[in-house]
Amino acid sequence: MIQNSFVHRLSRVVVEVMFYGGILCCLTLPWAMPLLGELMNYGVEILRPLTFMLLLLGLCALYILWQLKAMFRTLVGGDPFVAANVSSLRKCALASFIIAGIFFVKEILWFNLLTATYIIIFALLGLFCLTLKDLFKQAVAYKEENDWTV
Repeated sequence: MIQNSFVHRLSRVVVEVMFYGGILCCLTLPWAMPLLGELMNYGVEILRPLTFMLLLLGLCALYILWQLKAMFRTLVGGDPFVAANVSSLRKCALASFIIAGIFFVKEILWFNLLTATYIIIFALLGLFCLTLKDLFKQAVAYKEENDWTV
């Protein structure tokens, strides 16, 4: 039974806007960063690695949003407890850990207390996705067993 509630529709719209907005941000990053560098008085020696790091972070975030879009498709189809969603949650966890790792490297190179918070947030997000993955995996197993029961 599919409950197409306001929150569900709003979540789907937010994910879509974030996904396409993220693509736009990643595409314009090489041109926007020199302007931001001038505004913030960053030198080229910091601007290039920062641009590369932001591009990697953006690509990981887009990958997570892509997986969320795939999971929404199964939800709309009325069958969210499928092996594809287990795989999507595992991929989201991996991308979250990669983001935490990128922030960890940034923390070593340019210490910032806020970056330490991002490391904790994305590491916890990765752990949450792994926990949810195991929950979905168990639900898929129960569902398949129930489907075989007459």
